[in-house]
Amino acid sequence: MKLGDGVEQAIHSVSMLSGLSDGGVLSAAALADFHGVSTSYLLKHLQALSGAKLVETVPGPKGGYRLAKKPADISLLDIVLAVEGPAPAFRCAEIRQRGPNPLPGRYFTKPCGINAAMLKAEKAYRAELAKVTIADILADLNATDDGGIAARGCAFLDINERKAAR
Repeated sequence: MKLGDGVEQAIHSVSMLSGLSDGGVLSAAALADFHGVSTSYLLKHLQALSGAKLVETVPGPKGGYRLAKKPADISLLDIVLAVEGPAPAFRCAEIRQRGPNPLPGRYFTKPCGINAAMLKAEKAYRAELAKVTIADILADLNATDDGGIAARGCAFLDINERKAAR
């Protein structure tokens, strides 16, 4: 299964937004700059995160984005579903019933075994993503960071964070 680049960008953006001070926001351009990605492409995913109520949009010249929930309340699954949508990755088109010399319907009373296996795998994948929160990701990072990653993020926020009313 291949997830789009937007999933990675969204997870990193949500992680970055978790470092904002109370009332702080970051512009989409700043988030895109920090991650070296296209602002217009990232905006699409920030809008999806906003639509899923994972981030809030603050309008105006000092506006930007901030988390709508605590990092412990945002799972990786929440972000994946916001960006990729809720549809399963595998969609059975019942091609087993096509082609030359099709068989009668009585041969297809059971669900397709391939579809069942794929849906079972997706259920397990989603369950694992649901277990991991942004707070977990940050805790793992803090446990292994020698200070360089935190210093880079803090320096960036010091320059780019905008103060907006909460």
